[in-house]
Amino acid sequence: MALSCARVCRRFSVDLYGIRTNGVTVIYSSFTATSGARHYSSPKSRLGIGLQIVSRLQGANAKYELFLQRYFPRFYVLYHTFTKGIQLLFQDAKEVTVIKTRMLTNSVEVQDLPYRDMEKLRQFRRDMIKAIPLLLISIPPFANYLVFVLMYFFPRQLLIRHFWTPQQQTEFQELNHSHRAQHHWAVLKGLESAGSHVKDGRLKISLLDLCNKVQSGVHPNISDIQAIRGLFSGAPLSIKRINANQMRQLCPLFFLTPRLPTPMIGTRLNSHAIELLQLDRALSRHGLHQLDDSELRQACYVRGLDSGSLSINQCQEWLSQWLQFSSHLKESEVSLLVHSMVFLSANYPKPSHH
Repeated sequence: MALSCARVCRRFSVDLYGIRTNGVTVIYSSFTATSGARHYSSPKSRLGIGLQIVSRLQGANAKYELFLQRYFPRFYVLYHTFTKGIQLLFQDAKEVTVIKTRMLTNSVEVQDLPYRDMEKLRQFRRDMIKAIPLLLISIPPFANYLVFVLMYFFPRQLLIRHFWTPQQQTEFQELNHSHRAQHHWAVLKGLESAGSHVKDGRLKISLLDLCNKVQSGVHPNISDIQAIRGLFSGAPLSIKRINANQMRQLCPLFFLTPRLPTPMIGTRLNSHAIELLQLDRALSRHGLHQLDDSELRQACYVRGLDSGSLSINQCQEWLSQWLQFSSHLKESEVSLLVHSMVFLSANYPKPSHH
């Protein structure tokens, strides 16, 4: 009995020791393997893990987009437009940073930039100015919910072009131009009123004839505009000499608010007009034939034309006439450039005669 008990106890102790030994061995081996992976894993293995994570995230995102597209198609359009807009905005910011760095490194002034770089800076600055109010609204806690509501109901007023759908871009461009065109009549009437005070009889008649032509639906010739060039470099029709009401009627041509003090309006108009003249000079150097269709339409639209309703050939013809006219202007004559946004766009294309 005692012998059998001793054998059982000895067997139990051996088994227990073996279990403990194996347990320690397993734990030690596991720890050693883990520690080795932590301290001696190669960069390639870490890169592989990172790629796996990115791949899984992309797969999950693709499934999420497919789910939205299938069950919430309207929300999917908003979601897709927003994510694509973020990518385009960051791409523009990167390009602007490269342009600015190049300007600092090579001591290049804005007016000496290539056309596409100059246009990129101009458009990006306008986009950021428009985006600032929305960013300020989103600062307080939980205000981002209000921002999404405002973005949904007022996309034209609050969102920049990166976050518009293609349909919205076309629709909003037409709306903005129609608002701009509503001021054409008032600009022409203001010129007629100012023309009555011109002392030079020949210039006075030329100005009034030009206004009457445009008001009667005739598209003027470049020579008609060049004939009154001398009136716009000083009193009474230079940017800083025209009356306050005329300044406010010109603001919508550049999509500027007229609800500012008169001196500030004059400064902003003059700044935008000089910028447009510099763009014209850069475009003349660049060559009109090097613009693609989208750039061509945008260039016409910036200069006052409803390019979305015209053919590419009509846009080329109009922009060629514009550059032919503006290439002879000085910075002191930019008031004529601004008023020509009405002269040359109000009745283009010329009505066909049957």
